[in-house]
Amino acid sequence: MAAIPFSATSKPSKSATPSTFISSFIAGSNHIGRQSRLFLISTSGSVSGRARRKLCVKNVAATDQKQEPKDVATKEGTLGAFPPDSASIASIIKYHGEFTPCFSMESLGLPKAFYATAESVRDMLIINWNITYEYYEKFNVKQAYYLSMEYLQGRALLNAIGNLELSGPYAEALAKLGHNLEDVARQEPDAALGNGGLGRLASCFLDSLATQNYPAWGYGLRYKYGLFKQHITKDGQEEVAENWLEMGNPWEIPRNDVTYPVKFYGEIISRPDGKKQWVGGENVTAVAYDVPIPGYKTKTTINLRLWSTKVAPAEFDLHAFNTGDHAKAYAAIKNAEKICYILYPGDETVEGKSLRLKQQYTLCSASLQDIIARFERRSGDPVNWEKFPEKVSVQMNDTHPTLCIPELIRILVDLKGLSWKEAWDITRRTVAYTNHTVLPEALEKWSLELIQDLLPRHVEIIKMIDEELIHTIVAEYGTEDLDLLLQKVKEMRILDNIELPDSVLEILPKSEENTVVDHIEPIDIPDNKTKATDEGDQSLVVDTEKKKEVTFEPDPELPKMVRMANLCVAGGHAVNGVAEIHSEIVKNEVFNDFYKLWPEKFQNKTNGVTPRRWIRFCNPDLSRLITKYIRTEEWVKNTDMLVNLQKFADNEDFQSQWREVKRRNKIKVASFLKEKTGFVVSPDAMFDVQVKRIHEYKRQLMNILGIVYRYKKMKEMSPEERKARFVPRVCIFGGKAFATYVQAKRIVKLITDVGAIVNRDQEIGDLLKVVFVPDYNVSVAEVLIPGSELSQHISTAGMEASGTSNMKFAMNGCIQIGTLDGANVEIREEFVADPRFEEVKAYVRSGVFGPYNYDELMESLEGNEGYGRADYFLVGYDFPSYIECQDKVDEAYRDQKRWTKMSILNTAGSYKFSSDRTIHEYARDIWRIEPVVLP
Repeated sequence: MAAIPFSATSKPSKSATPSTFISSFIAGSNHIGRQSRLFLISTSGSVSGRARRKLCVKNVAATDQKQEPKDVATKEGTLGAFPPDSASIASIIKYHGEFTPCFSMESLGLPKAFYATAESVRDMLIINWNITYEYYEKFNVKQAYYLSMEYLQGRALLNAIGNLELSGPYAEALAKLGHNLEDVARQEPDAALGNGGLGRLASCFLDSLATQNYPAWGYGLRYKYGLFKQHITKDGQEEVAENWLEMGNPWEIPRNDVTYPVKFYGEIISRPDGKKQWVGGENVTAVAYDVPIPGYKTKTTINLRLWSTKVAPAEFDLHAFNTGDHAKAYAAIKNAEKICYILYPGDETVEGKSLRLKQQYTLCSASLQDIIARFERRSGDPVNWEKFPEKVSVQMNDTHPTLCIPELIRILVDLKGLSWKEAWDITRRTVAYTNHTVLPEALEKWSLELIQDLLPRHVEIIKMIDEELIHTIVAEYGTEDLDLLLQKVKEMRILDNIELPDSVLEILPKSEENTVVDHIEPIDIPDNKTKATDEGDQSLVVDTEKKKEVTFEPDPELPKMVRMANLCVAGGHAVNGVAEIHSEIVKNEVFNDFYKLWPEKFQNKTNGVTPRRWIRFCNPDLSRLITKYIRTEEWVKNTDMLVNLQKFADNEDFQSQWREVKRRNKIKVASFLKEKTGFVVSPDAMFDVQVKRIHEYKRQLMNILGIVYRYKKMKEMSPEERKARFVPRVCIFGGKAFATYVQAKRIVKLITDVGAIVNRDQEIGDLLKVVFVPDYNVSVAEVLIPGSELSQHISTAGMEASGTSNMKFAMNGCIQIGTLDGANVEIREEFVADPRFEEVKAYVRSGVFGPYNYDELMESLEGNEGYGRADYFLVGYDFPSYIECQDKVDEAYRDQKRWTKMSILNTAGSYKFSSDRTIHEYARDIWRIEPVVLP
């Protein structure tokens, strides 16, 4: 991707490498070899929307009876060779407006028009959805199941009709009804099922799975109030509950007959046959809601199944209600429902931690019960459990679904009667894990006490897995060098600060004489390794003079913890990072001991984004221009074809049209910013964008400090000097700070305070504007990204696993500045702060941007001790290089011919970053599933 040089020369911290900014056009050299190209066959075709057909909503979930396969190509009908025309679509929309209304019986206003339109599209999706799964049933294909706590879908209407190739007919139909398609589409709220890149990636994957005809389902939770809706006030960010379900969700299909029990608390008893039984406790019911996901130009329509939670009506205490104790009467109902209230509830309290763990277990338990019931139905009697991994592949998106591992074992052993050995083998062949971070706080560790209380049976199983793992470590390293063995056990085991199992102690060397037990201090991890937090260190005790007897004394001052990432690695057959550099860090640092033990498990699967949503539908003008010059629209499914744009990079006519497309998109952005923030910006200025979750490591703070420095220099110059030195810029920010992340919220406050002063400075005028877009989501991104010209991806080097927003910007021809990882992590040394950095901190503290006290935010950039202080995220180290890089950006932007060429080459070079390529690699290397093309 084309980018501006940015280098850093200072020493890195213990957890980050110095930043180096991309200095050359690199995408063109990343050409995929022939053997890795994806050539996708279009299988679209339909019958007339006016033809008589049987329209039904099938329950393809688990049932006790095995259904006989049907002639799915003819019996149910398809959207085949004769797609519906605008007149028939208009009639269907009117029908839904009258007979499936969410609104009062009045005229077809915009909100009602959206719901009626969405219902009409859902009718068509259901037809293909039923056909898809009847076909999978008929041939009993191996299926992948993607479990994720987040799915950041965005609006569905334009994407669905685009994939069905019905955008034109729908636009005409709505015009007949007095509406514009884009106006109707804007009525749709974004589904509040995710927050950032994790959820957006999962949604891109579903689109690519359907488009490439892979048999797969997604599983998630149906959050009633989402993460939160972000408001920006004079005090900074404020959070209120999302209201995306207030008027109902026309895309979801409630499956009230698809429910599964989910248990918490209780106790474990042994049955007469020796089997364990989990009894008592708290029982809730998981209820399925299905969302059809259509592929592009294919009949394949896969499923996203979301779980909501409830209890049986009998749990409503009628006696308590009638005696006036209303809170007691519905306590069980509210306790169950709150599991799916919000995404990532605050976890600073025991109650918050417990709720998060309940969410994770609900996702795992309900999904696995559903998967297993489907496997049993398709298998018939008797069920051959050995074939389970040949028909099922479960992918854990990060560590949130880790409980899949002990839950699958529990179901197989306790409910299906398999032995431990059989269940453990099946689980390891079925489950795979994607790691998304190297940050210690994101490698989840749960309190053993909490899990023991909430999921007692799972703790027993986790202890057995931990014991299996320790035996494997002992077998690998032997018992001759006890120091080495103890170090490996300490670093690799799943349970932290827990006594060693008796079976392990028995095989370690014992002295025949009485031994003296000495305390061994915790083993230091080399500084060039990414460390987990100090929480949960273990202490192993041995006699250092005689033959060594090994015992174990947990430190009573430290909590007993369960390392979820270690459980993922031990319990799955594959572990993948999400970018080449990230995967190398995973192998060489984060899980190096596991990599040495099981090198065959570790893979790289570089992330990607769907070109349908992120260029074809969100940037239709650019898409038409690309199609015009490439002379085919097949690039939407085969992005390798984008490379052909390179030969037009110097073509003046093409450059002129490219700039015109960009300007039209910038005008849309300017209009959007005025509507959302009230600020007026000039489309003639450079649009400089940083939109992502607000976090110190993503360094929005460095960006805004750079803007403050720019503003201060402008104020010190004459008008003539300003115009000669600086290119006009609109600096756009967007993203949410987690509700309890105080430092991130201070960064939001600083950005908005700077904008309030700069945007009203008549002396500066259009030379500099700073805008924070509230409540950033997918729909906002679809407006901003096509109109952006510079995008900043400046996370502290070594802390960003992959990121996907950079790929979306590249597809849309945006120039980028971003960090590249340098050498291995070294010990931070004292450094002399750059005078420009000291100058900008003092300017912020001076009060020029208002009365808010920014001392604590600035102090996080100073000193040399403590996490979250001492410039842990290297803002000061990289600030000089960052300022110099921005000067080069101004210089490059003045040469519009050169800038346009870089923009074209960025789009041409983005071919590699399609999620189609990523999914193909997952399917081939991890899931081992094949495309299933419907007839």
